[in-house]
Amino acid sequence: MNPNKTARLAGFLYLLMVPFAVFSIKYLPSILIVPGDASATANNIVASVSLFRLGIVSALFVQLINLFLVLVLYKLLKHVNKNHALLMVILFVVSIPITMLNELNQFAALILSSGTEYLSTFSPDQLHALVPLFLDLHEQGITIAGIFWGLWLFPLGYLVFKSGFLPGILGILLMIGCFGYLIESFVVILVPSFNVNIAIFTFWGEILFPLWLLIKGVNVEEWEKRALESA
Repeated sequence: MNPNKTARLAGFLYLLMVPFAVFSIKYLPSILIVPGDASATANNIVASVSLFRLGIVSALFVQLINLFLVLVLYKLLKHVNKNHALLMVILFVVSIPITMLNELNQFAALILSSGTEYLSTFSPDQLHALVPLFLDLHEQGITIAGIFWGLWLFPLGYLVFKSGFLPGILGILLMIGCFGYLIESFVVILVPSFNVNIAIFTFWGEILFPLWLLIKGVNVEEWEKRALESA
């Protein structure tokens, strides 16, 4: 195994998911959802069906990338501490089915917006009134997945911090990011009226870490030393 090739593959996969995640989670809602106006939101979805479906595909694609990403990171970091590396994998993999199944809410919003024959007994206004419900459920699903998006960062950060072949500061930033996700998710659940965006201040580890992997790689000598010690 070439540790630098593995590191750069992990960095590439980590950064690859970013534009797809931003597109599906941030960009599409900002242009399609009209707060307080269910009919306008439904009409926007109908007028941009292909774009809305592309958002669903993007969200699913992100989870496929994540599955490969966490396995590559396990391969890179398992020699630091195999138990913590397994915990990292488990916590991240748990988030994948949650996030993928959450896209069913998007399909429900699309069906209600477009209308189908078996829904003809309901008026368009009645159907449109349900669209924000499923869009809100989708947002809550992201909040639940966000708990695990945070939790996996702690063992990942710990492994990076203890590795010796990656800068320890990156591990610290990743662990801080863990608490940012957790605080934001639980505040949304417990105090929904309180607008909190802590993660925008704690995400730096998730930017700098993959950039370091992609550009600098790892200290091969230290990585090989770790591999020999764990053999």
